[in-house]
Amino acid sequence: MADDLSDVRFLTVAEVADMMRVSRMTVYRMVHSGELPAIRFGRSFRVPESAVSAVLRTGVADVG
Repeated sequence: MADDLSDVRFLTVAEVADMMRVSRMTVYRMVHSGELPAIRFGRSFRVPESAVSAVLRTGVADVG
């Protein structure tokens, strides 16, 4: 199990927001809705870089 986690890179909410070109609040909304998986460390969240890449590849559209 330790070998699996050694290759995972975790990003902060601010880093994810920069990558996706959205606000930090949008990232928090995506995390809380389950749209973007994250791990909570104390009072902050960390998002696996692979999850961000997957969301960007599939393209999320909120049309309404």
